[in-house]
Amino acid sequence: MSAPVRVGLVGCGNVAPAYARNAGRFGTWELAAVADAVPARAEAFADRHPGCLTVTPADLLASSEVDVVLNLTPPESHAEVTARALDAGKHVYTEKPLALNAADGERLVRLASARGVRLGCAPDTFLGAGWRTAERILRAGVIGPARAIGAFMAYAGPNEWHPDPEFLFRPGAGPLWDMGPYYLTCATRLMGPISRVTAMAQMSEAERCIKSGPRAGARFAVGTPTHISASAAFASGGMLTMIMSFETPAHSLPCMEIYGAAGSLSLPDPNAFGGPVRIRRAGEPDWRDVPLGEGEIDNARGIGLHDMVESIRAGRPHQASGAAALHVLRCMEGMLDSARTGRAIEIDP
Repeated sequence: MSAPVRVGLVGCGNVAPAYARNAGRFGTWELAAVADAVPARAEAFADRHPGCLTVTPADLLASSEVDVVLNLTPPESHAEVTARALDAGKHVYTEKPLALNAADGERLVRLASARGVRLGCAPDTFLGAGWRTAERILRAGVIGPARAIGAFMAYAGPNEWHPDPEFLFRPGAGPLWDMGPYYLTCATRLMGPISRVTAMAQMSEAERCIKSGPRAGARFAVGTPTHISASAAFASGGMLTMIMSFETPAHSLPCMEIYGAAGSLSLPDPNAFGGPVRIRRAGEPDWRDVPLGEGEIDNARGIGLHDMVESIRAGRPHQASGAAALHVLRCMEGMLDSARTGRAIEIDP
């Protein structure tokens, strides 16, 4: 068995502990170093995860002791940190979104190709048991040819629970950019690339209040749409209807459903790896649960990085790829362009 590759983690925020917990789970990668723009945060993180060095972000990117950079910085830093790591000859796996705009995303994909290194990007939930089961059912034709997908993520917003939520209300975040990658990645995994999008968007509040943590009661400015209603056409046929909202106190919509000629599938939360997966064929009176096949069902953040490492060793493409993330990025950018201009936007494959 090959030795685990050495991973340098940049950005010790809320998502970092999940990756760190899973470092030993897959056996293909291990944390060698951690860095953060706030040194004390990196030191505290390293104290909780013995065996990894605390370094500056610049030293981590230049270190010969790091094979892969795991980019968990805030969204506005993704493109810069990823580009510097790729330019240093490192493989990179980054949290979503790939970048704040498609032009930067295209630059990163080209740079990875030019340097001969891999570029991976979250989300990787589609590698879990729930989504693998749903994909198997769809490919087997159990519900007939797929015609449409409904995708809905709506709640009051992360200021309700996050102690420092401002970054989630800036450009490059909001409900579309924060949660949309999960839904669009899973939808395109099932239905293929999107060819055209339309959307409307609104920002109903210019300010939000932090509701939890030591800064509860503090107010901050909102800088991006907080409710988006979008439609998309798949290149192979079929449509997506999607709502992404930080303006919805409560609702009874499903997370995702796919509608075929002979029945419907109720899909799991795209931000999770497990189920449930339910099916209701035409003429059946009720939904029924589908037993999940093999795969992860709990929080397996990092399985996309694991797949990338295995793919490097096997010389095959990895699944949570920069190219797939770039397509999702183009779709999200197109949706905001459509909301701003009132026109349908064509999407490159």
